[in-house]
Amino acid sequence: MDLLPLHEFRKCVARYRGEHKVVRFSCLDQFLCLAFAQLTGRESLRDIEACLRAVQPKLYHMGFRGRIARNTLANANERRDWHIYADLAQVLIGQARPLYADEDFGAELEQTAYAFDSTTIDLCLDLFPWAHFRRRQGAIKLHTLLDLRGSIPTFIHLTPARVHDVNALDQLPLEPGAFYVFDRGYLDFARLYVFTQSAAFFVTRAKSNTQFQRRYSHRVDKSTGLRSDQTIVLTGVTSATDYPAPLRRIHYFDAEHGNDFVFLTNNAALPALTIA
Repeated sequence: MDLLPLHEFRKCVARYRGEHKVVRFSCLDQFLCLAFAQLTGRESLRDIEACLRAVQPKLYHMGFRGRIARNTLANANERRDWHIYADLAQVLIGQARPLYADEDFGAELEQTAYAFDSTTIDLCLDLFPWAHFRRRQGAIKLHTLLDLRGSIPTFIHLTPARVHDVNALDQLPLEPGAFYVFDRGYLDFARLYVFTQSAAFFVTRAKSNTQFQRRYSHRVDKSTGLRSDQTIVLTGVTSATDYPAPLRRIHYFDAEHGNDFVFLTNNAALPALTIA
């Protein structure tokens, strides 16, 4: 907890009036409980309460001022503005990212690189009837943008599980000059054209039925696994309208696993092997 910037935390609390009419259990007490639960893998409010009360004499020195009770923590989680902790997360991310700015993540790249994907979190329909997914299953989707240097999450978006992954691109904050990597589930040319208009770069995998016309072919060293590096334009009835600019199509063969990959990107400057 020495790494917690208390001044910034108090600014976040004051911004959303987190301690309005609070007498004993402060936002800092709540945060310390949540941090303890996360770092030690607690599974329930009762579990948090039992573990912290077992070391009651030490809690004051760790920063706790309120009494730890299951009902008190539950009420705080329900009523306090979640924006307090969202803003604090951005402060902590801002502190962490410079520490990993020079970390090697496997690609010779000076720009920031992000990976974007989603995961489905199963929920019990009896406890979360609003999260209806399938006939007897409840779930939500967690869409996460990960800074590949340091594996730091910089953006998180929660949606119902029925929402298709590609819709999350509409909420994605775009950073000019940065690279965004995602799989074929996010292949929507109208949305990808927004990246180009925002001066951001994307790398994704092409679908086998993508209609295109080759304009240029560039030389590649096939001993590296590259098979082709082409400049293309889309020719599909819808795709040509959605993405009117040229694209780069790179074919790569993974000899170790015997797999072929075809990548699409709007970056024309980087070496094809770096993109692959």
